[in-house]
Amino acid sequence: MTGEIDLYGLFLPPLLVLAVVAWAVSVLLRRGLRAIGAYGWVWHAPLFDFALYVLVLCCLAGLWSIWSA
Repeated sequence: MTGEIDLYGLFLPPLLVLAVVAWAVSVLLRRGLRAIGAYGWVWHAPLFDFALYVLVLCCLAGLWSIWSA
């Protein structure tokens, strides 16, 4: 096992795939938070968006490590 993801002959590192998935999930979360008005409580929206992305990426990486073990 090489630890890479085979996508039709293109080998990708798992962190790259997780980063793309985390970006998509964080976009959906940001849209949901904006729709319910949660950004009114946020002091610095870009910093909050980055922190949300990092949290989603960490959660996905943790789930990946449990699932792939």
